[in-house]
Amino acid sequence: MGESTSAWGDWIQGCSRCFTRPSWTLFLDLTRAWILCPGRRTVTHMICILQQARPHDAYHRLLRAGAWSMAPLWKIAAQSLVAAAVPGRLDLDIDDTLFHRPGRKVEGAGLFRDAVRTSGSGIVYARGLSLVVLTLRIIPPWGGEPLGLPINMRLHRKKGETYLDLAQAMRAEIAAWFPQRSIRLCGDGNYAPLVAFDPATMVVTSRMRRDAAIFDFPKQLKKALRGRPSKKGRRLPTPDRIAQQSGTTWKKVQFDSRGKKRVYLLYSRLVVWHHVCRDRPVLLVIARDPKGHRPDEFLVSNDLESTPEAIVSQYTGRWSIEDTFRNVKQFLGGEDPQTWRKQGPERAAALSFWLYSEIWLWYLKTHGAKITWRSLPWYSSKSTPSFLDALAALRRILWAESIYDKSAPQQIFPINIHPMLDALARAA
Repeated sequence: MGESTSAWGDWIQGCSRCFTRPSWTLFLDLTRAWILCPGRRTVTHMICILQQARPHDAYHRLLRAGAWSMAPLWKIAAQSLVAAAVPGRLDLDIDDTLFHRPGRKVEGAGLFRDAVRTSGSGIVYARGLSLVVLTLRIIPPWGGEPLGLPINMRLHRKKGETYLDLAQAMRAEIAAWFPQRSIRLCGDGNYAPLVAFDPATMVVTSRMRRDAAIFDFPKQLKKALRGRPSKKGRRLPTPDRIAQQSGTTWKKVQFDSRGKKRVYLLYSRLVVWHHVCRDRPVLLVIARDPKGHRPDEFLVSNDLESTPEAIVSQYTGRWSIEDTFRNVKQFLGGEDPQTWRKQGPERAAALSFWLYSEIWLWYLKTHGAKITWRSLPWYSSKSTPSFLDALAALRRILWAESIYDKSAPQQIFPINIHPMLDALARAA
């Protein structure tokens, strides 16, 4: 790409203020190569795509010790996404994922639980980078399942800040970026302690342990006694026991689950979860599949005014962050860059998530709900784009730019070029 300005360069031009001039040129090269590269996204493999690449150690140095930071890039991405697709409240999802990096000299790597390979038969541990990712949930113009677009990320290190500490730091950062917006956060059971937050500051929905110790409200005494007033009443059965009791009253409701209507049986009540939230009650919601295909879900929220169906809908929409993890690992090669020292491993991982958000944002702004994929005879019912479709659309433009800019107009025959561009765009 050299010093020329590209379609991708024009798109992310607002990020140039986060870099020095030499670093910005290298950053443009690296992101363009990351998008176009088929196969593994190691740094040396990616820059082979470039026709005028700098020496490979310049790109390694950019990741390892370059004079730039991810924080302003995350802020620009978040502000662009919110301005383009979120008119009101911010719906955020948080979760952690493991980027496998088996080398023992990878900075920040450690031995962590591998949630993908862990099953009922036992816990599996693997070596890699443990990343806490915060995504913005967006309803795309074509409807259906929401998109989970990363707007912040932190690296969890052994003997460092806990997952909850990192989650609170990111939440505070997002709140500072958008002081006029209300925030609703959703996470799995690891982030359930966040329900202790004041709902006026942040509404949190999570999963409660099925054997959690919950209590009724303390009795109102007619006469004040000595000592501190009790903050909890009698011990209640565990959520799992409540779901099994014959006297439990279920309410049949319909709610939105990732763009589809589902019918569930719901039970809800206010309880005191003293171990997690001592100062205020929380709302317990038990969701049961009436067909018995799925196990009961035990959800908790600090939003006491919300309806049970709204809480269940909020939690089921959390699956968009799992799609994000899969797409970043499989289609953007987030685990591939061979960086070991200093900030290299963390920056490379963060850039893969940042690119995922930027590619989707580019696609939403330039194509919206338009069909950009070729209809296939074995999948004629396809009506919504996938991330691969968005990636292929951007690749097609970047490859066309590279080919047309370096060819004489009279030598270009679209009938021959278009099939080649389509093949290059789909190359994985």
